[in-house]
Formats: sequence, structure tokens, C-alpha cells
Amino acid sequence: MSEHARWPGQEAAQALAADADMLSFLHASELDAAVLESLRAVGFPANLALLPGDAMAREAWRALSAALREIPVQPDAAALDELAAEFAAIYLTGAYRLSPCESYWLDQDHLLYQGPMFELRQRYAEAGLRVKDWRKRPEDHVTHQLGFVARLLSAARGEEDWKQLASFLDQHLLRWIHDFARAVHARTGASFYAALAVLTATWCASLRACIDVPPMAHAELAEAHADANDVQH
Repeated sequence: MSEHARWPGQEAAQALAADADMLSFLHASELDAAVLESLRAVGFPANLALLPGDAMAREAWRALSAALREIPVQPDAAALDELAAEFAAIYLTGAYRLSPCESYWLDQDHLLYQGPMFELRQRYAEAGLRVKDWRKRPEDHVTHQLGFVARLLSAARGEEDWKQLASFLDQHLLRWIHDFARAVHARTGASFYAALAVLTATWCASLRACIDVPPMAHAELAEAHADANDVQH
């Protein structure tokens, strides 16, 4: 992106969409030997198009690289079981008392299936999308949100497209992803999934910084969410 550009060009947007798709996949799937081999083959996370631009992002990249190196090149069943147990505790069972869903972080009682899920269901429907098994992985799950970011990036051509992406980040992912990352890190330390959560949060923030559109004011955010709630009811 040139110093005068207000957002990435089309080629860069496609590369960023591939980043979002990859992060979405990693938040949705347990690591197995084949996935680990693929990550090493592409040099993850150095293969990402959106490279770290500040000290926090650089630390997230280094932490994820280090966590990946800590996993044996040929992991045995015990190593894979440990990764699977951690994935389950974060994404499936609630054992760590956290959630990869927006509702949990924005609801004062940390309930799931709340307003953000319905807002996102509406947003996806407007784009012709529908989450198939929302009871298992609701619309406000991080993997669906990253997947939608990928779709918006792939379709980005002009100012209105970039404004929509900035609005989506402001209204959804950036309101909670840092809290999720901090909670995962606090529970799992230097693990792969802790590093992945932190890297995802810094990636989202870095992407938003690439889009020269002012962030939505608090009043605008409140109005946007009120409008979504009106449609629900």
C-alpha cells in the first residue's frame, strides 16, 4: 500500500483474504499431523500477507513461531492428544470458562446465543450466506467472523466495500477479540492456541489500521446495534 493509498489494492486484498481464511480454518479445526506439516511447509506465520507492523504484532508472530517449533516435527499420539484437549477446552467444552463467540464477551452474564449472534445472522443473510449448524458453532464464532472478513476482502473494489469492512471490524471482531486472546493466553501460557489467539487479535487490528476510514463513534455503534435489534424483534 502506498503512502497515499487509503486502503490496500485489489491484489493485496486477495492476499489478505487468504490470511483470514487460514486463520479461520485454524480456529475451527484441531491440529493434526497433516495440518502441522502444512503449516511448516508454508512457513506459517511468516507466509501471512499482513506482516507485523508494531512491537505487539511482532511479538505475536514470534510467539506463534516458537509455539509451532515446540511441537515435535513428527508428533506422537500423546502430543496430538494434548493439542486436541486444549482445542476442546477453548472451542468446544467451555472448560476454560471462555468462549470463541462474541456474545460471551459482550453479554454481562457471559451468555451465548445473544444479540451479536442475531446481528451477524442478519449481516450474513444480507450477503446471501447462512451458517449451517449454528447450534454447534453460532454465527458470532470467531471462525465465521474471520471467514466473513475473507469474503469482504475478496470482494473489495471501491470505497464503499472498504467502509463496510471497517464497519464490520469496528462493530464485531475488534469489540471482543483482544479479550478472548488475553483470556486464552492467561489459561494456556505459551501454547500454540494462546499464540494463535493473540496473533489473530493483532492481525485484525493491523488490518483495520490499513483502512483509512475513521472508526465508528460510540453513538454510531450504539445506533447500529439498536437497528439490528429492531430487525430481530
